[in-house]
Amino acid sequence: MRIGELAAAVGVTPRAVRHYHHLGLLPEPERRPNGYRDYTLRHAVALARIRRLTELGLGLAEVRDVLADDAGRELVEVLGELDEDLARQETAIRERRARLHALMTDAREGRLPAEGPVSPELTALFGKFGPVPESPMAAKDREVFALLETTAPPEVRAEMLAGLESMMAAPGAVERAHEAYALLDALADADLDDPRVAEAADLLADLIPPEMVPPDTDMGDDDGSNSGGGSFLRAFYADFAPAQAEAIRRTLRKLMEDRR
Repeated sequence: MRIGELAAAVGVTPRAVRHYHHLGLLPEPERRPNGYRDYTLRHAVALARIRRLTELGLGLAEVRDVLADDAGRELVEVLGELDEDLARQETAIRERRARLHALMTDAREGRLPAEGPVSPELTALFGKFGPVPESPMAAKDREVFALLETTAPPEVRAEMLAGLESMMAAPGAVERAHEAYALLDALADADLDDPRVAEAADLLADLIPPEMVPPDTDMGDDDGSNSGGGSFLRAFYADFAPAQAEAIRRTLRKLMEDRR
């Protein structure tokens, strides 16, 4: 058989056959005097076995291990590992589908937050804020929390959620949060020396638990030459009006001082 005939007989492509030759999975056949490879039934049997193993989900390195063990002991081990991996994938898919169905229900009933899908924990925390008036600052606040939840390491994410839970459990927290949003919104066109900047910083520092701010936080006050957290905060401040950014900057300073 020629390579095209072998590939067609087993249901793969000639390119795949050449790739298996390159990886050493399929032995090279002898060549005819004209230079063409001459494949036999043994090659078709071996190629069919490679196809069956890859269709089960084995990687080519695992297929090589299986083919190298004629007694089949390696195959039992690899198939067991593959079964465990597929079971984990099935569990993950079921969890994702359950989450998706919940989001679809929220979307149909108008409960999906504007910032898009977030975790059930963060959704529950957003719900504790109650109906938030039309507030650009409240919308940005939720967007930042959604961003941090998506990008933060698991331990940082857990600390953030715990901090928010603690904050919202305090008496009068919802009312003070709404007051802070309104005050920050009013600073959109204010000057840096507006007395409401200090008022907003005091209100926020009284509302936010100090432990929500890591003790080594780079305040982002430099000229941009540093990297890390400071770069993030500089980008964060740049998304606000100058007076709003100054109020938030003062808040962070107060919270860091409280941690000392």
